[in-house]
Order: sequence, then structure tokens, then C-alpha cells
Amino acid sequence: MVEAGFCRAKNATNLMAKNTIDFVVASLVFMAVGFAFMMGTDYKGLIGLSGWFLHGENYDVSKYLMFFWQLVFAGTAATIVSGAVAERLKFKAYFLYSLAVSAIIYPIYGHWVWGGGWLAHLPFGAGHVDFAGSGVVHTIGGFVGLAGAIVLGPRFGKFSKDGKPRAIPGHSITLAALGTFILWFGWFGFNPGSTFSAHQLRIAVIAVNTNLAAAAGAAVAILLVFMKTKKWDVGMMLNGCLAGLVAVTAPCAWIEAWAAVVIGAVAGLLVVLSVYFWEARKVDDPVGAVSVHAVNGVWGLISVGLFADGTYGLGTTAAPLIKGLFYGGGYGQLIAQFIGAAVCVTWAFSLGFIAFKLMDKCFGIRVSPEEEIKGLDIPEHGTPAYPNFYTTNQN
Repeated sequence: MVEAGFCRAKNATNLMAKNTIDFVVASLVFMAVGFAFMMGTDYKGLIGLSGWFLHGENYDVSKYLMFFWQLVFAGTAATIVSGAVAERLKFKAYFLYSLAVSAIIYPIYGHWVWGGGWLAHLPFGAGHVDFAGSGVVHTIGGFVGLAGAIVLGPRFGKFSKDGKPRAIPGHSITLAALGTFILWFGWFGFNPGSTFSAHQLRIAVIAVNTNLAAAAGAAVAILLVFMKTKKWDVGMMLNGCLAGLVAVTAPCAWIEAWAAVVIGAVAGLLVVLSVYFWEARKVDDPVGAVSVHAVNGVWGLISVGLFADGTYGLGTTAAPLIKGLFYGGGYGQLIAQFIGAAVCVTWAFSLGFIAFKLMDKCFGIRVSPEEEIKGLDIPEHGTPAYPNFYTTNQN
């Protein structure tokens, strides 16, 4: 709903198809190989090597619980990209990229953080930590999306001859707002649900922090744009809300309420600055996916090393407590967070760029100019989202 609302009506069917196929592909591919790579028996801290097809010892309640949790995150990482490459990518290219994220890009990096891999065992602080996926999910998806947007190039009409960006309004702020409301509500599954237990009392802390960061991000984003344009920009407010949610996803279990507000407020600032930054460099991201997920995913990881208060660990009594710089933890945790963030950015962008470039060399990933101008709904899917209002010359 967010992506459809922020894009034009002539591409709404295409966006529904892409978001659906993400979870279709992720469900099957992650079951077959992705879960094994991510949570299987560790090989030298690099990759998991057991649990293919959820077979054998993986036919177990606790393993199925872990699988389903990780599957939904894999699908989330994949679908983040669809907004950054919206309105110009061939569907078959999207299908293949979704497969690559679900089978390789997400699970291998995820193994390094959550599957017992090398990042979790860094000799700084408690090792690199990420409670619910600012890095593993959002930074991965955001930087793969950035790679795709760069390889594709901007949409027709996005930049004038002198290089200045032009607004290409989406067709429904109502849908974009609905999508944001659904995501905001769903995040209470995303973050508190990462405790794995409704009886885990830390859920209350996580839920409150999640909500406060979203509110702070939305408030700062809309106020900042108003200071610049004297208009109350609803679209930027919605992305500010999502940016706050992304940023608090890594530290949500380890911080106090005031820190959640600060983290969300910084996210609201970053998402606005990032949108202007990428547009100035002629990177066309129709829904702001890179600014919301990539930039604020990194901020969320770093914030752990600053604001973690040392009252909670990784959810088990044996796990070390997470303590950041502002609570007397020194620079150890902050160093671990910077290392993990740098690795995440490098891994996601490099593999994403290689994947999109290879597909482009093999069959061309961008639709024809005629198809892009007409909209992808009819050429790619044969079905307009709004048949009663469809014309062949939509802008």
C-alpha cells in the first residue's frame, strides 16, 4: 500500500505483483536453502550447512518457530527493494533478484549476526548485535535497492535537462497512509515478537520504544519540511514514521524511552536529508526506500553502541548485557556496531549491484521506453489496477 500510493496508478498492479511474489519466492526458497545457510550448523563463522528443506531434525516445533520468524524477515528484506526500483524494472528481473535476496544475500549475512557467525563474536562489547533487524533486514534491503536504482537509472521525466529533480506525485496519499498505519501496527509484531514469547516481560519496553521512535520520526520529518517549504508534507511525515521504526528496530530492547525519542527524531532528520541527498545525485527512488531503510538501518545499528543501557542482554540469562557509550560501556559496543554496519553495507550493495548488472547484461532489466510511459500494468500483467480510469497515455 505504501509503494502503490507513492507511485502512479498505471503501475499499481505491478507493485502488487512484486510485493506478492516476494513472499511467494521467499517462502519456497528460504525453506529449501536459505534457512540452512542462515541457521544451520556453523562452518568457520561464515555460513550454515544443515537443515535443507526443513528436513530431518528440523521437523521440530522450535525450529519451525525460528524458520517462520526468519522467513518473514527474509521476505521483508526482499520487498524493500521493490520501492527503490519501482515503475521501470522488468518483472522477470524482479523475480530473479527476489530469489537471490532470499537464498543468498539475506541468509548469509543473517548467519553472521544471528546464526552464530563471525560478527556475533567480534572481540568488542558483546559482539555485533541487532535485536530485530535494522541491519539484517532493513540495511540489507535498502542497499540492494540502492544498487538496483543506480543500475536502472532514473524514470523518464524525473530530472530536467539541467539535472534538477522534478516531483512525480504518487496517485494516492490515502493508500500510502494506510500502508504506513499497517506497518506501524505490524511493527509491534516485528520488534516485540522478536522476543519469541508473549510472556517475555521485555515486550512492554520494546513496544513503547517502537511507538515513541515512530512518533518522533514523523514529527521531526513533517516539521523539517515545513520549515523549508511552508507546506505540511504528509508523504514525508509517513516516511519519517517508517524511518523511526527502522532505526529503533536494532536497539529497541536495550534502551530507555527518552533514547527511543532521540533515535526516532534523528531518523526523521536523516530521512529528509537523505531524500535530498540522493536526488541531488540523480538517484531515483520513487518511494524513499533507500532513505528510510538503508540510511536509518545504519543509524539504528550505531545507536545501539550509544544508547544501550546495560539492563538487558540477548534474551537469555547467560547472554552478556548490552551497554553503550552513554551508559559507561566505553567504545567497545560502538566499535562492534560500526564494523557490523560497514560489513552490511558492503555486502548488500556489492551483491545487489553484481546481481542487477549481470541480469542487465544477460537480458536487460529495464522495460522499453514505450512500456514505461504507458505504465507496467498492461504490458507486464495485462491488468490495470483501475480499469474504469485507465488510458493509454497516462503520465
